[in-house]
Amino acid sequence: MGHQVHKVNIYNDRGIAICKSMVAWKHFGEGKTPQSTQIKGDRFVGEFYVAFDQAYKKEVEELMIEGKTKEEAEHNAPLLLEARAMLRQWEKGDQEVIDLWNTMNSWVYEGFEQTFARLGVDFEKHYKESDYYQDGKRLVEEGLQQGIYTQRKDGSIWVDLTQEGLDEKLLLRGDGTSVYITQDMGIAEARYQDFGMDRSVYVVANEQDYHFKVLKLVLEKLGKPYGKSIFHLSYGMVDLPSGRMKSREGTVVDADELLDEMVKTARQRTEELGKVDDLSPAEAETLYHTLALSALKYFILKVNPKKRVIFNPEDSIEFQGHTGPFIQYTYVRTRSVLRRYEGKDFEQSQHTLHETERDVIILLHDYCATLQRAADADDVSIVAEYAYQVARAYSKLWSEVKILNEEDENLVAFRVTLSRVTGEVLADAMKILGITMPERM
Repeated sequence: MGHQVHKVNIYNDRGIAICKSMVAWKHFGEGKTPQSTQIKGDRFVGEFYVAFDQAYKKEVEELMIEGKTKEEAEHNAPLLLEARAMLRQWEKGDQEVIDLWNTMNSWVYEGFEQTFARLGVDFEKHYKESDYYQDGKRLVEEGLQQGIYTQRKDGSIWVDLTQEGLDEKLLLRGDGTSVYITQDMGIAEARYQDFGMDRSVYVVANEQDYHFKVLKLVLEKLGKPYGKSIFHLSYGMVDLPSGRMKSREGTVVDADELLDEMVKTARQRTEELGKVDDLSPAEAETLYHTLALSALKYFILKVNPKKRVIFNPEDSIEFQGHTGPFIQYTYVRTRSVLRRYEGKDFEQSQHTLHETERDVIILLHDYCATLQRAADADDVSIVAEYAYQVARAYSKLWSEVKILNEEDENLVAFRVTLSRVTGEVLADAMKILGITMPERM
């Protein structure tokens, strides 16, 4: 706690993956664009990534029928060879390849920005790997010259991490093209030059645990100060009840479609419960979006980041239980108390605390300590759980004691103040989770 935080994003905008999409577009795109097809840019390019994989698998099958082994077929499928050749052309600066790369990446960035805006996500800076892969190559060459890395007969450069309990890791291919770790080395240096951070946190799925162990070690071996600062906040993957999502197979759920469905569900639930009767159509639409984002974010963030999450849209948007909308609804109750109260400010009270009042006060007193525990554990689910416990405790108070209808004015003032502080703490905790609180529902 107390650190200055810089939110940055890394775009993997070069390499074999984007080349696969480019090859597929050249073969199957027929000149189509996101504009001509009315498909969002990032999804449009993603569909060609899927198309490449489908066509590639077909080529592998055909080569195996011709007598190739599976390994031979996988390494020599024409589409894959074409994608690899395109990557080499890109690194040599072939203008036709660069132009297509710029065009398709611009489609992706435009789509990403639209989704970021809908999710309320922003970054101080975006790092594109294409801007830093040469710096990564320079660092690899530096390690080779110092005898830290080794070069094989085919020209490829490796690092031996067997003493650290890992294995030998490729840092640069024999044809001179970089790999993911090369680019991340360059970006790690750039981040340090830009911010001089004490800690560099990479929020990436646990499928990349090995990658970040290697990144940290190869930079530490070079004696770079930003090597030790690297921390991988590894999180479990998010699945749907239908199963795991895979980008190559096209089973990834589009974030925008998921959010649209969440908004639709929020609209249905709130209208059924009569929670928008006093809102204008514009206010109601804003509320639906706010509830949908809360349901989505809270359902994922309430789980320890290391655990795998099965996201159920229906369960996430309930107004009762361990959900974001329940906490938002509790907050709205505290705000309604403040709007309706016309009495004096609370000064002091001699009354004996009701059990529910005591429970809320104890929880509120623990807020700062809770934030510290979450920070120490790198686990935001601790904050999410805390917000739920506060909301649950206040809901119990709401149902068991009078607030505005209490005859004792001092007691009313006390409970109004308790409601105000509860609302402030809930809003602050949910803000940490990236969740906005509505004023009315």
